[in-house]
Amino acid sequence: MSFPRYDYMQSGVPTVEIKMRFNNTEAFLPKFERPVSAVENFKRAARREKPYWVPNSLTDMQSFSPTDHISEVVKIAGSKVATRFCDWFGADWTYVVEVGGAMLTPGTKFMDDVTLWEEKVKFPDLNKWDFHTSAEDYMSNRYDPEKPLCMDIGIGCTERLVSLMGGYEDSMLALAVEPEACADFFEAFVDFEIKHFDKLLEYYPPLAMITYHDDWGSEKDTFFSPSMLENMILEPTRRLFNYIKSKGIAIEFHNCGNINRFMPYIADLGPEFIQVQRRVIDFPAVKKQYGDKFGFCGAIEGLDTSVGEPSKEKLVEMVRNTVDALGKGGGLYIGMLPISNPELLWYAINELYAYSSELYANE
Repeated sequence: MSFPRYDYMQSGVPTVEIKMRFNNTEAFLPKFERPVSAVENFKRAARREKPYWVPNSLTDMQSFSPTDHISEVVKIAGSKVATRFCDWFGADWTYVVEVGGAMLTPGTKFMDDVTLWEEKVKFPDLNKWDFHTSAEDYMSNRYDPEKPLCMDIGIGCTERLVSLMGGYEDSMLALAVEPEACADFFEAFVDFEIKHFDKLLEYYPPLAMITYHDDWGSEKDTFFSPSMLENMILEPTRRLFNYIKSKGIAIEFHNCGNINRFMPYIADLGPEFIQVQRRVIDFPAVKKQYGDKFGFCGAIEGLDTSVGEPSKEKLVEMVRNTVDALGKGGGLYIGMLPISNPELLWYAINELYAYSSELYANE
């Protein structure tokens, strides 16, 4: 079975208009006649039931972050390089353009001694937050029932500890010196996260996937040892994952760093998808070893727009190589498409749909 490839803006081909993620300009992409909805196809990928095509987050999925109603954004006067915001635990963050992310604002610190967490940590009162207004607006005006709804639940156990102790140095020392107190805090934090998840599910019942963040390493190595992971972090994380999965919701586990030695633990936790750093993790090698355990959220293998745009032919080859390496058996979706050229984006999306459809039809 073969699927059509269309020339850019070919006459008679239905199109869909989207906003490109990296420059916020409009682009047109081919609109395909699909055998099932994007929701059903995504769920098949998550369940390892062989999807009809490889989903991509640009056209097949919708993401909504609830942080718009649990954060206070404070613009820094006269600054062109940073924006500050305060999260709902009170931690102060500064978005730094040069590194492409938010960092704890210097001086942010809630406790020096993790054994005092019950006294120092103020868990948000979920009943005092206005979930209703954002949910009503989103579900009435933006929600598309044809696409899976994916939501970011925020930072996880170790990252929350880091935010409360003012950085990695003190928090990693706490893991080593006060493991029982850290473990108790993580259990209490997961209790809160389960209540938070229940609230989200109450207001956004079509939820298809939750993204959970908990970076466990730098690009050199993991932040802590396997025994520390086992003794403090693993079981609270497993409890949260099991609870979310019990509601029929998929999990995307975002975990930055060189966490190769933690891969067996992640496979055991059972997230449907992992979102990890490609430049320090060999995706094809991990796929060969754990491909029956979880799928991948990734970009197109080999695509590096920082060195210039590839030719159409090279881009098509990259798409095919990605599907061949990571798409077999399902469990892959393309979460990042850093392509700013509308014509190249057209060909990438067209080839991803056509080539993966052919793979799954013939698999």
